[in-house]
Amino acid sequence: MAGGTKTPLEEEKLRCWERDQTQLKADVIEQDTEEWQSNPSFAGLERVGGVDLSYIKGDDTSACASLVVLSYPDLEVLYEDSCMVAVSAPYVAGFLAFREVPFLVQAVQRLEEREPGLRPQVLLVDGNGILHHRGFGIACHLGVLTGLPCIGVAKNLLQVDGLANDELHKEQIRDLQSGGDTFPLPGTSGRILGMALRSYAKSTKPVYISVGHKMSLQSAVRLVHSCCRYRVPEPIRQADIRSREYIQKYLESFSAALPQPERMSGDTDSEH
Repeated sequence: MAGGTKTPLEEEKLRCWERDQTQLKADVIEQDTEEWQSNPSFAGLERVGGVDLSYIKGDDTSACASLVVLSYPDLEVLYEDSCMVAVSAPYVAGFLAFREVPFLVQAVQRLEEREPGLRPQVLLVDGNGILHHRGFGIACHLGVLTGLPCIGVAKNLLQVDGLANDELHKEQIRDLQSGGDTFPLPGTSGRILGMALRSYAKSTKPVYISVGHKMSLQSAVRLVHSCCRYRVPEPIRQADIRSREYIQKYLESFSAALPQPERMSGDTDSEH
């Protein structure tokens, strides 16, 4: 479904997904809803979550869904959940949430069952929020389904509503002189879809922040910057690291479980 002519069944699935997005989009809240969000130092914020889905190389149906919860402002890992999942929904641009969000929602549900006291007060998502083809990216989708404040943090610019990675955009990036510097991302619709943030002084590549749910863009930018030890904010970075480590251990255990070929009589290590 990723490209080429789509079958009637595939076309119907996309129409269903579009209808679902439209219905869920009506529930998105783009303003601060929590008391800690309006505090200059985010006093009252103690737990920040990050989620990530990493795929086995060469296999786009086997992945590891990872959720971490970090203390704030110390950014120490308090909770980790990594789980291998079988991804069945196809990848279609603009509909990533239907492929990945169910596994992330399940991770949040497991956390609420196992360690309800560690429920994150906000989730950082590797992807976009309202900066999206239909204004409802994966960060919005996850936020509405979990009820948690969510922020979209993307490593690359999604070129929608007139946004383009053109020479003007590259010049704006060059003008970001220090960590914390930003510039807005206005669409041709006149709406500010997000902000480009130089999140780390030593990185010349920005991240692209957009509202997911229950948080204003200004608060989202401040929080993301405060969570950055490197270019990618620590909650997402830790989720990514741990999901990749989990895949490596999974592959090693899978390999160890396979029957090993018998050695031919007379074989010795010195002959190889």
